[in-house]
Amino acid sequence: MKKIIEGLHRFQAGYFESHRDLFEQLSHGQHPRILFITCSDSRIDPNLITQANVGELFVIRNAGNIIPPFGATNGGEGASIEYAITALDIEQVIVCGHSHCGAMKGLLKMSKLADKMPLVYEWLKQAEATRRLIIDNYSHLEGEELLQITVAENVLTQLENLNTYPIVRSRLHQGRLSLHGWIYGIETGEVLTYDPKVHDFVNLESRTDNSEYIYNLHPSCSVAKSMFYGIPDENDDKVQPSEPIPQTINPNLPRSRSGAARSNRLSPEQEQRIYRGST
Repeated sequence: MKKIIEGLHRFQAGYFESHRDLFEQLSHGQHPRILFITCSDSRIDPNLITQANVGELFVIRNAGNIIPPFGATNGGEGASIEYAITALDIEQVIVCGHSHCGAMKGLLKMSKLADKMPLVYEWLKQAEATRRLIIDNYSHLEGEELLQITVAENVLTQLENLNTYPIVRSRLHQGRLSLHGWIYGIETGEVLTYDPKVHDFVNLESRTDNSEYIYNLHPSCSVAKSMFYGIPDENDDKVQPSEPIPQTINPNLPRSRSGAARSNRLSPEQEQRIYRGST
């Protein structure tokens, strides 16, 4: 606690004094442009990793960066989303998962949580869609590789859940809102973003365009090896074409660059209908 108080004093005497005009402006209202949804993990600092100034991010944090579907719970996530988009007129939403996520580790071992951490157990039930998808489609994976896939699939699940909120659905239809899925690598500092055209998480600079799925954000995804291990991937600079393959995932499906199965649910014609109006 002593260290925290000392830090507070340094803030008041240093940063606050040198940015007094900014804080005076902020006292009259906030105008963030990004809704940043991420995990409560102490190793994740949205303002630090994006170098955003005070007042630029509206942040929702909880264990596992989970957004319960509309009407599923009376928690603060839905109210915060509604306020951010309706009252603050935010036009960009980022759902950011991260490597080594404890919540996702817990999701993979739900049976062990019921007695030891019943509240965590109840909360993680909100991510049952992610858990079921992993059980049914990735039984051939284990260990760190399985955790990586769980983190990635969970980000896509939460983007889908966002689509269940009336205000999100409406703004997406109007082309006034964009959704983005990110994964932050704690050990590398790298951020990958979901590219709907290649159905994969790629480097921010490698995205084929700025479009995001509007109505169907959940083909199966994979995560580049470089995200978690710092290993350069020889395919990082190559844009892989999107090829129609069956919806049902099995070990015989074509592999993405990280070696995990990936599906493409949409034809080019469907993609065009879905992307139309997206920002």
